[in-house]
Amino acid sequence: MQSLTKRRLSAAGLDALLREATGVGCRLEEELTDGWFNTAYRVRLDDGRAAVVKLAPPAEAPVLRYERGIMSTEALVYRRLAGLADGTVPTPELLYRGDDFLAVSVLAGTPWDRAAEHLAPATDAALRRELGAITARLHTLTAEDGRYGYPAPEAELSAADWRTAFTAMVDALLADAVRWNTDLGVPAAGIRTLVAAGGRALDQVTEPKLVHFDLWPGNIFVDDRADAPRITGLIDHERAFWGDPAAELVSLGFGGEIGPDSDLVAGYRAAGGRLDFSPGLRRRLALYGLYLGLILVVECGPRGYDGDRADWARRYLGDRVAELRALG
Repeated sequence: MQSLTKRRLSAAGLDALLREATGVGCRLEEELTDGWFNTAYRVRLDDGRAAVVKLAPPAEAPVLRYERGIMSTEALVYRRLAGLADGTVPTPELLYRGDDFLAVSVLAGTPWDRAAEHLAPATDAALRRELGAITARLHTLTAEDGRYGYPAPEAELSAADWRTAFTAMVDALLADAVRWNTDLGVPAAGIRTLVAAGGRALDQVTEPKLVHFDLWPGNIFVDDRADAPRITGLIDHERAFWGDPAAELVSLGFGGEIGPDSDLVAGYRAAGGRLDFSPGLRRRLALYGLYLGLILVVECGPRGYDGDRADWARRYLGDRVAELRALG
């Protein structure tokens, strides 16, 4: 199924875009079809470098509130990551940036979801510990303006405290659900009640840290050679926000265990990250799972998803609501 947000260019159009904006043209090698929001092409630049060019959706494309301006968010994350010590958070290098595109270097390795079936359990465990350490270093970055929420001003989803920002983020998705006539499978009023009940737990977050919030295995590249398996980089930073670093565990959970005794948490703690798994943190994790569930369901409208994918998203959201209700 074609995403309704995709913007596509011919080889000549892509070359012209880059040449006009940067003075460097390119030769199209292939379209990368894994993503469902931006369009991505692998190209060879005139100077011989391999690159990935990401195109933002056209201005008239239907997007969710939090997605407004997210390409600028990705550029911001690349800028902040470049300020860290070399290699502490491996990621592509930002080569060029335009108003509606980014060009980044090509990572070595393979997305983890493709490499997973070839990894021995011991190798997978070691990589999960390394991923935990990388995530802890990612979470050393804090918002320069001290605000929580999404950094792109177009989204208008930031606030001076985390409870206010997170509540606004949820409300924006509920408003998007109305706009797209989306069946959430659960009452919106009930969702707002659950978020309000978690206010005290949200208030425990006192510093806005960078949260990628999309670290499922497809966005993590690994070099799975038997002699030295390692993580080569994290990609697709556009959905990042400033908030509670514990929220990262929600997407990391799609790749393996995230509990207090997991390899991932061991690596996170060894690198200086703090996770106490207190009742407050567990409630916040349930809230962040609820938020991700809302994204997965509501984006079915502008993306044009239906069938099994939409059904799975509603089940995921329903399970997160049940989890929060069980916490009382």
